[in-house]
Amino acid sequence: MPESPIPTAAPVLLRLAAWLPALAFLLTILAPPLNHDVAALLDFTGRWWAGERLYADLIDVNPPLIFLLTLAPVAIADWTPLGPVAAMLACLLAFCALATGMALRLAPHGGMEGACLAAALPLLALSAGYDFGQREHLMAVAALPYLLVAARRAEGEPTGAGMWAASTLLAALGFALKPHFLAIPALVEAVVLLRRGPARALRDPVPWGMAALWLLYLASIPAFFPNYLHHVLPLVRDYYLGLGDFAWWQVILSERLGTALAALLPLALVAARGGFGALPQVVAAAGLGAALAAIVQQKGWTYHAVPVRMMAGLLAVLLAARWLDRALPARRALAAAPGAAVAAAFILFLHNLAGAEAPWREITWRWSRAGELAALVGREVPGGRVLVLSPDIFPVYPALNYAAAHSTLRTMNLWLLQGVYGACPEGGARYHEIGAMPPAEALLFRRTVEDASAAPPDAILVARHAGIPACGKEFDVLEYLSRDPAFAAVLRRYRPAGGVEGYRLFRRAG
Repeated sequence: MPESPIPTAAPVLLRLAAWLPALAFLLTILAPPLNHDVAALLDFTGRWWAGERLYADLIDVNPPLIFLLTLAPVAIADWTPLGPVAAMLACLLAFCALATGMALRLAPHGGMEGACLAAALPLLALSAGYDFGQREHLMAVAALPYLLVAARRAEGEPTGAGMWAASTLLAALGFALKPHFLAIPALVEAVVLLRRGPARALRDPVPWGMAALWLLYLASIPAFFPNYLHHVLPLVRDYYLGLGDFAWWQVILSERLGTALAALLPLALVAARGGFGALPQVVAAAGLGAALAAIVQQKGWTYHAVPVRMMAGLLAVLLAARWLDRALPARRALAAAPGAAVAAAFILFLHNLAGAEAPWREITWRWSRAGELAALVGREVPGGRVLVLSPDIFPVYPALNYAAAHSTLRTMNLWLLQGVYGACPEGGARYHEIGAMPPAEALLFRRTVEDASAAPPDAILVARHAGIPACGKEFDVLEYLSRDPAFAAVLRRYRPAGGVEGYRLFRRAG
């Protein structure tokens, strides 16, 4: 009797099934909208590419590395038929493919663990949903090969020079995106130090290589971006750091981070007890470092929890797979591995889907506030220059990106004005007198007026609420700027062109 093909076909089908959750995340990523912060960085970098000076003409709190990295999609959009959003997605997906490919080469092969990691690693790289491309997501994906190399180092397992050098470079770039991220390699290297002992660990080139790259990056900032140190950082200190801060315990109890920590902490305790090898301990340390980074930032934003959630999911897969590899006979574990990979993939899918903004933002995009704003701007001033007077990044971004429009404001939003007017002016005045403004406010006021007068934008997009305390009267940004006769004269040339919830659009007449 001929042998049935089912036993050989079934594992192939199971391997394909294990990729279905990753495919679902990929389709979500490709659908609009692009994350608002990613879109804002893309627009700002495009303006830098077009000739405006970063940290002189364009003022933003982010250190230069993220802008340097975003130059790649901006250049691709300039040199090819791809638009900026499509170029950004292509670069992000290529980056995820690179990091995941490196991680898969470094990951253990065979058995339950090998099969589960083959499904879990690509899925985790795509699992950020609406936060895909955020700096926390980029850092966590860049860290995956480094974590696997760190586990090998902790257990004395050799790694090829090319692979450890590439993983060190990738991780160093990821951790350098924000200074808070350095908590992650600090805890990971502590695990390596404890397992290997100081003598061996201190001779290891990986941490010294990362430190050298970070020092090189720090030295480049005063050399190539001196305005960031002398102009932007004082503004960040005086006006940005106090915006919307939560207490540390409030950040821990926020919905996304609290849920991720509830999964991570018990798993980290299991990993710390030993018996599961170095990799679970390294991943647990990375998750705890990511949690510290989120707490220190004191914002409580959803994307701050992304690396914690990713590491918690990866740790759960590792512990379960290693326990099953030990508990089952080798032949049985090998036979069950494809099914276990499917289960791990779908459990991770649900773990990352629970409470997430994707795919709901994508499904509702066309009739969402951002989608309607994109349609309005695209209809009235497609590809135009828009003076954006809003305290928010979302929904202005990504609406402007999908309308192929560009902001003309020197900052991404009105954060500087919010910082200046965090407390009501003395004497009951609604606005500071033009001649008595603090230097930062005076600079923003003057440049906004001068820019609008010298090259009037095609449209002005105004938020109905400025995000500034009322102080007896709502802060009206148009009224505030119109105290300068030059801006008042410019404003008289604009007519209402429509609006969406919370926003009004004025188009230049003639």
